[in-house]
Amino acid sequence: MKTANLIFLSFLFYLMGLSTLAAKDISKLSGKIVDQNGEAVPFANVALIESNNGGLVDGAVSDEEGIFFIESVKSATVKLVISSIGYTTYSSETFELVPGMTKDFGVVKLEDEMTGLDEVTVQSSRPEIIIEPDKTIVNVEGTVMAEGSNTLDVIGRSPGVYVDQDGNINLNGRTGVTVMINDRPTYMSSTDLANYLRSMPAENIKSIEVINNPSARFDAEGAAGVINIVLKKSTVDGVFGNIQLGNQYNGLNAPLAGATINVKKGKWSTNANLNYNEIANYNDLDIIRNFELEEGTSKFTQDSRIKTRFRTPNFTGSANYEINPNHNLGINLQASRSTGGSNNNSFTEISIPGESEFNYLNSRNDDNGTRDRIFGNLHYDGKLDTLGTKIAADLDYTIMKSNSESLLSNEYWTGVDQSSFTTDQILTLNDMYYTIMTAKVDFTKPLKNGKILETGLKGSWVESDNNLDLSRAIEEGPFEPDPNSNQFIYSENVLAAYASLKGAFSPKVNYQFGLRGEYSDILGNSVTLEQQNKQQYFNLFPSFFVQHQVSEKYQIIYNLNRRITRPNYRLLNPFIYYIDPLTSETGNPNLRPQYSNNFEMNHVINGAYQFTLGYSETEDAFMQVFIQDQEARTTTTFTGNFDKTRNINFRGIVPVEITKWWNASNMVQVTYNRFKSQIGDDFLDTDQVSFMARTQHNLTLPKGFKFELVGMYVGPQIWGQGTIKGFAWVDAGVTKTLMKDKLTLSVNGTDLFRSQIIRANVDFADINTGFRQYRSNQGVRFTLRWRFAQGESFRVRSSTGSSEERNRLD
Repeated sequence: MKTANLIFLSFLFYLMGLSTLAAKDISKLSGKIVDQNGEAVPFANVALIESNNGGLVDGAVSDEEGIFFIESVKSATVKLVISSIGYTTYSSETFELVPGMTKDFGVVKLEDEMTGLDEVTVQSSRPEIIIEPDKTIVNVEGTVMAEGSNTLDVIGRSPGVYVDQDGNINLNGRTGVTVMINDRPTYMSSTDLANYLRSMPAENIKSIEVINNPSARFDAEGAAGVINIVLKKSTVDGVFGNIQLGNQYNGLNAPLAGATINVKKGKWSTNANLNYNEIANYNDLDIIRNFELEEGTSKFTQDSRIKTRFRTPNFTGSANYEINPNHNLGINLQASRSTGGSNNNSFTEISIPGESEFNYLNSRNDDNGTRDRIFGNLHYDGKLDTLGTKIAADLDYTIMKSNSESLLSNEYWTGVDQSSFTTDQILTLNDMYYTIMTAKVDFTKPLKNGKILETGLKGSWVESDNNLDLSRAIEEGPFEPDPNSNQFIYSENVLAAYASLKGAFSPKVNYQFGLRGEYSDILGNSVTLEQQNKQQYFNLFPSFFVQHQVSEKYQIIYNLNRRITRPNYRLLNPFIYYIDPLTSETGNPNLRPQYSNNFEMNHVINGAYQFTLGYSETEDAFMQVFIQDQEARTTTTFTGNFDKTRNINFRGIVPVEITKWWNASNMVQVTYNRFKSQIGDDFLDTDQVSFMARTQHNLTLPKGFKFELVGMYVGPQIWGQGTIKGFAWVDAGVTKTLMKDKLTLSVNGTDLFRSQIIRANVDFADINTGFRQYRSNQGVRFTLRWRFAQGESFRVRSSTGSSEERNRLD
């Protein structure tokens, strides 16, 4: 691996030498966009439009400061057109665009749009998907997706993304996705993140950015890529916000409520979000296990019904002080609490070879707990000159405390006479405490000939203490300590540095390449077992992007990178947790990080149609491993390292504008997965081609109505030792705006035909187990949202942090 890194590094420096030969005939156009009050207008669409036929020549989007840059190698008679929601469109005088020219438009002022919504009878839908060289952008603002949906729903409808029933996010058939908000990671465990995204209204989102292969600027953590949630910027000076109330019913009622407020006075901008969300569902799980004994097959038939309810209030607040137009200082605070748990009732029928009577097991597992999380962030960003030199710094501190109590009660009997049963109980107390501190600085410097240099440093320090206390009771006897109790203390320090360079090889070929180095120092200490596991390693993570503009309507984008996914802290603890008497989960202190090498080639036609071919190879991939004890007839699961996995995927995105008020987005993905690993005494080598398709229709109708229909099909697939059968579902939603768009009523139906049923089996070595699961996905959600505003235009800055460490808490 060291040799490969040296070869790639040498090639990287060679390319950096070649970069000085980049083309000099690039036209450069720039300017700054402001509103009537002189405030910057971020994320405005800027386009060079050919004056003869109205065709798009080149374009860009203004940054958070309202500044735009356009580079072009084309020759044409054009005009500059700038548009943004809530403003009238600006159009310049026509001028000649010639290679090598430089033109500064200075400050461009946009006027407020005065046309009222009452004058519009039929609105046209916005383009839903925008393809850029390093990412795919899904516009959410102004679509029915934003009404009555939550953020996790919207992420699950993005290109190449699939969210399973547990809220785990998969990208292009791979796990290990890093989720960010406004370019900063969310610092949450997978469970906390899913709950948080469910509680965040999609109304607050501007767009979703899907980054399949991130550059060196991003943390190397996350083998599958990055999903960045871009929140809307406020446009009302004074007071602006919204209040929402709602309820979801899927056999259980789950209310939701939230409020958002933004206030600006002078140089201060503040915002606050308070949301309350309940997650409630039934999980019907049927399991059939076959144990091969010397005297024959023993069959376990288990039926379970799991009722889950969590209450998740959370608060997010930020304040920003504008020192001057070029320098800003801000703070961010997040506080959340998750309370609740699950009740698992299961009944198991056990056949014994050679015996006519069955054995029976009735189990009840009551689990309840509380998880508290506080996160603070201090951030600074500044522009150091008029050429675009920037610096940004973040300091974060996180505290998370979790405690849970689980009581597993079991009754055993033989034959039809249940009165002669025996009992036992297992009590599990689990306390966890984490502290995470990170510091980060990023620097951007424009160079000659249009090149841009990005560099940065980051450090993170993690400490955790996990105390697992187990005890058992037989019949009516007292609880006695269990030898599987364990205290586990974990510390991790990671230091990172990166450099990235953007430029052009020729007028039609742009590049971006970078290198990130990370040093990790890890110590896991099992106090109870008196065992320590120490790891120290340094890794290089190169990335390389090339954009080839073959013609005005066709471009090819190549990207290559290397990524790492470190284990979740909890999984390194050598714990044992009993799900029921037949099934347990254990930790793995020897779990190693997984590394992935990724390549992608993306063909883009007419700026809208996307056809992507990707390849990924992962070493030491995380997989759930099933181990079966034939004599004891028990099943144990743990997360282990597979020797190697391979993923080849093809994705096609075809948007269709059926009419001005009816847009459809269609996505097809074909994935080839192969898993190879030694598991105990047996060797796994399995592969399969799987298919996924999604069609999404958005209709903007008269009288303030909007309608959305989403159909999804996931074909048969393999995942490690297991195989999963195909399944499909349909969601639909309708919204109605009232009171001049201030009040919105939304009704959303999920899994309309009750078809999102998961059927899977594990048939490997001596394991023969089948599963069937349905998690009450069929339901209806009502949401009522009222928007209020008073004052003039302004923007609220916010920051959500600068590290990925909290993604690994669970």
